[in-house]
Amino acid sequence: MTAIGFHASHEQIHPRALLEAVTHAERVGFDAAMCSDHFAPWSERQGHSGFAWSWLGSALQATGLSFGVVNAPGQRYHPAVIAQAIGTLGAMYPGRFWAALGSGEAANEHITGDVWPRKDVRNARLRECVEVIRALLRGEEVSHDGLVRVDRARLWSRPEQLPALVGAAVSVETARWCAEWADGLITVNAPTEHLRRMIDAYRSAGGRGPLHLQVHLSWAPAQAEAEAIAYDQWRSNVFAPPICWDLTTPEHFDVLSAEVPMARLVEVVNISADLGRHVGWLEEYADLGFDQIALHHVGQDQRPFLDAFGDRVLPKLRRAS
Repeated sequence: MTAIGFHASHEQIHPRALLEAVTHAERVGFDAAMCSDHFAPWSERQGHSGFAWSWLGSALQATGLSFGVVNAPGQRYHPAVIAQAIGTLGAMYPGRFWAALGSGEAANEHITGDVWPRKDVRNARLRECVEVIRALLRGEEVSHDGLVRVDRARLWSRPEQLPALVGAAVSVETARWCAEWADGLITVNAPTEHLRRMIDAYRSAGGRGPLHLQVHLSWAPAQAEAEAIAYDQWRSNVFAPPICWDLTTPEHFDVLSAEVPMARLVEVVNISADLGRHVGWLEEYADLGFDQIALHHVGQDQRPFLDAFGDRVLPKLRRAS
């Protein structure tokens, strides 16, 4: 049965309110959770960007849910520091934590003042980081000289059960590449045929482990309200790579998205006041073979969404499974 998780969006919600939301998600029946890891929001309207790793310790302690985080090691984060963070959470909460690793976005990474590399260099850097993180989690002493540098690093507190390192991808090509190193795959909602090609590419290349999907959605009791929420909060997130990778500030995203039409937004956010329609969308994704689907209501007030989906969506999905 596909697990249905709650996506905690640090870019949109104060970390204290986000902790309240994830504990409420568990109460109303969500199976799992995951969160973003940003230094800046996508838009000034979103207005937040809490530190994911501080928050994760609180969220794991406050709930019994499993948690994942999407992280980009290599520039803002040294891979040895991320290995230590993963190892500590894995040791404290065995079997409940995983990390999805990606090549990152300039909006978060430019803060170091370092050059933002080409995509092929970022991928190569990520691959080095994965190897460093895995070796440290295994207990090895690591020295490495490459796109990242490590000098005689060793983790002294390690988990008995190694957390999964999941590959983050939005293209068929990247999904195929992730199969070389990842313990699973995560992507975001897209037309089902595209998602099917990604899954096929990952599996046919030898990809192992669970398949995760993050679904952006907007629900409200009235259609106009659901559309207004999505337009206010998520129209800055409609841009495909390389634009979303390479812009550097929320102001850039806001200027670029000032004239985005609603027709463009509905391509990336499932917007409907009809809970039955949301059930249908989620059943289609589950039928593709995703092991976990994390629901991201793009509004800032999470309680109405959590109550409605806990009462009228999750039970139908479980009966269908």
